[in-house]
Amino acid sequence: MTTERRDICGYHLKRAFDGVKWLQDLSVHVDVDGRISAVVADDNPGGLHVIHGPVMPGFTNLHSHAFQFAMAGLTEVRKNPVDTFWSWREMMYYFALRLSPDDQVAVAAKLYLECLKRGYTGVVEFHYIHNAPNGSPYGRPEQMSLATLEAAAMSGIQLTHLPVFYAHSDFGGQAPGQGQRRFVNSIDGFARMLDDLRGPCRAQGVTLGLAPHSLRAVSEDEIKVLAEIHAGLGDDAPFHIHVAEQLPEVKASLAYNGKRPVEMLFDLADVNARWCLIHATHMTGAETEMVARSGAVVGLCPLTEANLGDGVFNGPAFLKAGGSFGVGSDSNVNTDPFAELQMLEYSQRLLHNQRTVMASDQHVNTGTSLTAMALAGGAQAAGRKSGRIATGYMADFFELAEDGDQAYARLATSALLDYRMFTQNPRVVGDVVVAGKRILSAGRHPQEDAINASFQQAMTGLCQEI
Repeated sequence: MTTERRDICGYHLKRAFDGVKWLQDLSVHVDVDGRISAVVADDNPGGLHVIHGPVMPGFTNLHSHAFQFAMAGLTEVRKNPVDTFWSWREMMYYFALRLSPDDQVAVAAKLYLECLKRGYTGVVEFHYIHNAPNGSPYGRPEQMSLATLEAAAMSGIQLTHLPVFYAHSDFGGQAPGQGQRRFVNSIDGFARMLDDLRGPCRAQGVTLGLAPHSLRAVSEDEIKVLAEIHAGLGDDAPFHIHVAEQLPEVKASLAYNGKRPVEMLFDLADVNARWCLIHATHMTGAETEMVARSGAVVGLCPLTEANLGDGVFNGPAFLKAGGSFGVGSDSNVNTDPFAELQMLEYSQRLLHNQRTVMASDQHVNTGTSLTAMALAGGAQAAGRKSGRIATGYMADFFELAEDGDQAYARLATSALLDYRMFTQNPRVVGDVVVAGKRILSAGRHPQEDAINASFQQAMTGLCQEI
């Protein structure tokens, strides 16, 4: 005898972007596992909770280093005649060497709360602080990862956790520096840590993947072993890597073996739809088409890339080749996905001297086009079936709330995401739903005061000597 699953909750959406198109008066029914069991156009006969403002699927923040949220705004001081990513990295090391597990909980919980308040319902944590400040393993080597899981549970955000393998300071297996001592692991130790994280992740509903930090920090042989480890994590496990972020990285790669980073990566591994290539800023035309054809997602972090002076991704060529992308907050100088997408579009306009560069044949409104692509790419990169309000997808969505002039009431539906992305409106959220649970009500989290207080206490200690 078969037993039908019983809906435990649902929501009635007066107006919703389902990830492809706008619809009106939808009753969204949610099963016990947080998936949408049915989407019905009706007048809410079941008396479901009504969300009055426009609703859309939650974004996935596909690339975050949570601890760097603690240093946001503290790296804008000139220290060299020409400051670059490499000078920024010194402040990053300062914070990385000071952070305790309790600090990680406090900082990550505050970051994830801010992400929820901007429209991210999921986050992919590219996590590379593993060791104690002196470089030795904790009694439980996964201690800092467990702190991250605790922060995600406090906030209610959906977490994809990617422990990062980091072993070297540059191409050719060069020894790591002192500033990197908390990141470094052996292959065997890393594999054991992953095994120890399987149970806690499964219990909390966290997707577990892995990430070689970069071709600078991981040798060719280690990349191959990590790919084998990844294959044992399951079909949904993501595999992420930084690649071709800065021009000096490209030059160092060419000097090492005559290959550009993306070219080198494709020679080493079967890059496919489970992969996410973070940044991929500096690619040739041939590399751009190769990445697009592979099915891998490119993880763009336009505000961090602008903040660090990395360069501008070649969006039109990548999209023309059929490529997929999502966005992430990376160094967490900003936690607003609409601001990331605005920066992406404006950088393309400056590079190509034209407007509406990232609009598509399917969506001629640039805001809608960028949103739809980022929703799909982010969900793929996280290994989570989200990014749509449709049967079988996770019930992850949020309300586009507003202050003041009530523009959403007067605008044509087709213009709503353009308005949200390209104007100076406050971009506040109302209700936020993750896996069917209302995490924020009218933009407010039930643990908001406690999360804020813990963050302030942690920051007081971390910033004492700055």
